[in-house]
Amino acid sequence: MDDGQGIEPDGLPAFDLGGFTPYRVALVAQRLSEALAREYRVRFGLSVPEWRVLAHLAQSDAVSVRDIEDAVAMEKSRVSRTAARLEARGLVAKRADPGDRRLVQLSLTGDGRAMMADLLPLASAFQGEIEAQLGTDFAGFDRALGRLLEAYRGG
Repeated sequence: MDDGQGIEPDGLPAFDLGGFTPYRVALVAQRLSEALAREYRVRFGLSVPEWRVLAHLAQSDAVSVRDIEDAVAMEKSRVSRTAARLEARGLVAKRADPGDRRLVQLSLTGDGRAMMADLLPLASAFQGEIEAQLGTDFAGFDRALGRLLEAYRGG
C-alpha cells in the first residue's frame, strides 16, 4: 500500500510493472513471436533467430552480417552462428563482400527462396490476424510503433 508519497511499506518506490510500457511491449512482442514460431518451427524446423535472418534476407538481395545485426536486433555473434546453421542446411550462401573483404555477405539460396515462398504467406496471414484483433485501432497502433522505432533507433 502506498503511504501517499510514492513509497511502499517495504521502502521501495511505488511502481506498476503491469503498466510499464517497455515491459508490456516486450511481453507482447515475445508472445506474438512465439505464436508465429510455433507454426514455422513445426513446419520448417526453424528457430526464431533463423526466421529473423531468413525474413530479412527475403527482403534484400545480399547483405552483410552487420546489416542483419542492425535490422533484426541480434548480436553479431548470434547472427553469425545462425547464418552458419542456415548455410549448413543449404538455405543461405555466404561470400566475401566485394566492396569490403572483411565483411561477409549473406543471400538466400534457391532452397532458401523456396522455403520463404511457403513461409511468408504464413507470416502474412499472422499479420492479418493481428490486424483483425485490433480492428480500427490497428492504424493508430502501427503509427505509434513506427514513432517508437524511430525514436529509439540504434540505441
